[in-house]
Amino acid sequence: MRNLRIWSLLLLGAVIITTACETDNPKKPATNPPAIAMAPTLAPKNAPAPQAPVAVVPAVNPADALIAKAEKEFQAGQANYSAGHLEAAKDNFDRAFTTMVSSDLDIHADERLENEFDKIVESVHELELQALKEGDGFTEQKSEPAPIDEANEVTFPVDPNIKAQAIAEIRQTHSDLPLVMNDQIASFISYFSSRGKGTLANGMARSGRYREMISRVFKEEGVPQDLIYLAQAESGFRSLALSRAGARGMWQFMASRASGYGLERNWWVDERQDPEKSTRAAARHLKDLYNMFGDWYLAMAAYNSGPLTVQRAVQRTGYADFWELYKRNVLPGETRNYVPIIVAITIMSKNPAQYGLDTVQLDEPLASDPVTIDYPVDLRLVAECVDSSVDTLQQLNPSLLRMTTPKDQSFILHLPVGTKEKFEQEVTAIPLEMRVLWRFHRVQPGDTLASIARKYHVSSEAIAEANNLSDDEVKAEAKLIIPVAPGRNKESASTESGGYSKHPTIYKVRKGDTVASIADDFGVPAEKIRRWNHISGDEVKQGRVLHIFKPTGEEEEVASTSHSHSSQTAPELKSHSSETKNASAKSATHHTVKRGETLSSIANEYKTTVAELKKNNPTVAKLRPGDVLVIRR
Repeated sequence: MRNLRIWSLLLLGAVIITTACETDNPKKPATNPPAIAMAPTLAPKNAPAPQAPVAVVPAVNPADALIAKAEKEFQAGQANYSAGHLEAAKDNFDRAFTTMVSSDLDIHADERLENEFDKIVESVHELELQALKEGDGFTEQKSEPAPIDEANEVTFPVDPNIKAQAIAEIRQTHSDLPLVMNDQIASFISYFSSRGKGTLANGMARSGRYREMISRVFKEEGVPQDLIYLAQAESGFRSLALSRAGARGMWQFMASRASGYGLERNWWVDERQDPEKSTRAAARHLKDLYNMFGDWYLAMAAYNSGPLTVQRAVQRTGYADFWELYKRNVLPGETRNYVPIIVAITIMSKNPAQYGLDTVQLDEPLASDPVTIDYPVDLRLVAECVDSSVDTLQQLNPSLLRMTTPKDQSFILHLPVGTKEKFEQEVTAIPLEMRVLWRFHRVQPGDTLASIARKYHVSSEAIAEANNLSDDEVKAEAKLIIPVAPGRNKESASTESGGYSKHPTIYKVRKGDTVASIADDFGVPAEKIRRWNHISGDEVKQGRVLHIFKPTGEEEEVASTSHSHSSQTAPELKSHSSETKNASAKSATHHTVKRGETLSSIANEYKTTVAELKKNNPTVAKLRPGDVLVIRR
């Protein structure tokens, strides 16, 4: 019967397993053909002794080396970008850019270097726009360490008293899992009674948020209720838990396994972090594994290391029993610890008084008002609509990887209980396409229209127009619509680079330009343009391509003010042509392009002409939201 059961397990496993498997049959070593004996070649008499050939090491072209180094970072950035790891992608792109501009080579003197640099700048600019056009696309959610990693690294001595106490407790403990006691389990009970007690207690408290939901799902899926302690061991009920191996969420799914159980992962969401969806997927996976192995301990082991690993261990030993596999050391070390950890936590959690856990207060169940939306919206706007906090919304929506809900798919947004109707009423005041950009502001005592405009880096006129205000007075506690333009939100990712855009604008030097005049046009310090482009003086060759990082926020105001002053006092400006002098003498304003605006509409707003706009902004071929135009009147 034992042999029949083992063969049944193997046949059933072959049907259920969906992961790719490697052959266990070792390859035979290749057989070389027998050597053929050859007569030695005789050298002529008095022939010079042969000399060993001198290895010729090809000289490394510095430009090639620089391109290869920058390209390596650029390709890594694209890979991280495609995978949704935007912070890592930004680091790669920054290193690619820095590699080029910090070298001793003159980029503009070598066409290949210049082409590589331009490719990096333009490509990264397009990728950043793609991420930011939906809102705060470069802000990634922060994950938390998975407790299972720490528990797997410890080895605690067995306390005979703890072991004896646990054996007595098991007899009185009801569980729908088969509880046993041995030295491995007793060792982890000792760990969770001392060094790991805080981790266990915190996880128990957090379990209160999800116990009712997990119990309901397990009942619907037909799996033992005490499998809840698997989540306690894996993640401590942290939805954002991330293991060193890359497993994520409360039930620590790897990406490939999650996909097999219908958990979606894309740029915006990772359903491994959705408490209910991941719980249902975990229940179904565990049930499949039990049907495969007929034993919950083996099912748990397979949950950790994969069913193929456990199946091979059963095949090698002939034992379909976890503890037999443990004794024969045919399972990975982490899996050998995994089951004892879960059993230890189960015993302690079901007997809290004996382990000083009876004072742990369970968190309240995490209730919410779900609302299905089919448009992207910034969580900060949602928080302002319902008078809640962003932290609360992130806690209710842990599957969101960014501060913005998805654009091209529907999403169930969880709101604080009792706020669904309020959200639906408030959000209608914001244009559909602006819900990732615009904000609400609750007027505080002392606020003025000007101070609010400065805070969000928009004009007072724009706020007044959006709210139909007839004068500059704002009433305390009033909720104002703030029409934030792309790239101008003080809290957005575009200002994280220290006041300047992450990627440069390309500017081709015209006749009569100097570093000072260009700096004045773009509202940035001249010394920054010199540093960005490796320029030592004020003269710059006509036709040269410069890379200029536009100001984004407070830096713009400082730069604009300082350069307005310096344009009147800097002696080098005396060498300008009369045309440049006249242009500089006009007062300069900087306008950030909003979605839907055209050169004509902007010209009308500032009482100027399209021709004048083009003259003062020669690099602007096509308007994009977030572009900064120089307006001279």
